[in-house]
Amino acid sequence: MFAEALEALLATEERISVVGHARDGKEAVRLARKLRPDVILMDISMPVMDGFEATRIVREQGEGARVLMLTGSNSRTDVDRARQAGAAGYVTKDRIAAELIEAIAEVVAR
Repeated sequence: MFAEALEALLATEERISVVGHARDGKEAVRLARKLRPDVILMDISMPVMDGFEATRIVREQGEGARVLMLTGSNSRTDVDRARQAGAAGYVTKDRIAAELIEAIAEVVAR
């Protein structure tokens, strides 16, 4: 349900096209390689492979995608782990409606 709501939010922004949706971290890695998106919205907490590991692999593969981590947590530890994995940014789920579009634009502009 969260993913559907997120896609509906992104559909309101003409600068953004959703090209894929992964159900778990392993699929996210596979889709990143196949679809080569500019930005990946990666949930920290996913089955099979968590978002930290999936982000690390995507960044190591050198696909060029910038990863924006999404999470319900705003713990300093999670923020640090996201950055260590190679994430370009971090947005908590309670702030998504207010900040997500701008966060995406910011990581694309880097």
